[in-house]
Amino acid sequence: MKLDNKVAVVTGAASGLGLATCKALAAAGARVVGLDLDQQRLDAALEGIAGIAVDVADEASVKRGIDAVVQKYGAVHVAVNCAGVLGPCKTLSKGQVFPTELWNRVLAVNLTGTFNVIRHAALAMSGNDAEDTGERGVIINTASGAAREGQMGQAAYSASKAAVIGMTLPIARDLAEHGIRVVSLAPGLFESGMSAGMPLKVSETIVNGLLFPRRMGYAHEFAALVQHVVENAYLNALTLDIQCGTR
Repeated sequence: MKLDNKVAVVTGAASGLGLATCKALAAAGARVVGLDLDQQRLDAALEGIAGIAVDVADEASVKRGIDAVVQKYGAVHVAVNCAGVLGPCKTLSKGQVFPTELWNRVLAVNLTGTFNVIRHAALAMSGNDAEDTGERGVIINTASGAAREGQMGQAAYSASKAAVIGMTLPIARDLAEHGIRVVSLAPGLFESGMSAGMPLKVSETIVNGLLFPRRMGYAHEFAALVQHVVENAYLNALTLDIQCGTR
């Protein structure tokens, strides 16, 4: 799908991978709307790109946001799910078990939030005029290398991201008849607000396990892959790792 004049929504848009993705898609000619919890943070970060305050864990909020985009721009062609929370906690620590409330919050944002955006964006995309190729939309989700290589304290996070990978194929099968592609990306350790909150020992261990280049990923590298997936119509129903050989 060519991005010029297409309408793209990106969650987690106020920082990190989401913000970089907004900027990359806008630079490629798309009309971008960033979605995040805080309107003030969105307005400050996006610098001229439109933003709408949305809580991805709240279906009604997601529906309002997508409906507002369609009402203003007439369509949604691309949806990129970057919203996520880490929620680090050991299963058992100092005689305390992992709090159910924290577990539910991580899954509500990372998994249910992703699915909320997928289904309401897909509904909007299904009404688009098909391109010559039959394509009507592209949905890109953010999984994580932690889905397969989770670190200590990442039980909830890893479970949520593994579920994102697990639902990619069946959702792509569901949406194929509508001309909508679904791809997930599994980044390793990237420079972001989320990685900044990790213990230094953990991040150093991960970086030391890389091949080349031996550093954290840059947000613009993730955004470049998002753009490529949108533009390459033969990518569908799979998860692409972007993690520099992390083990």
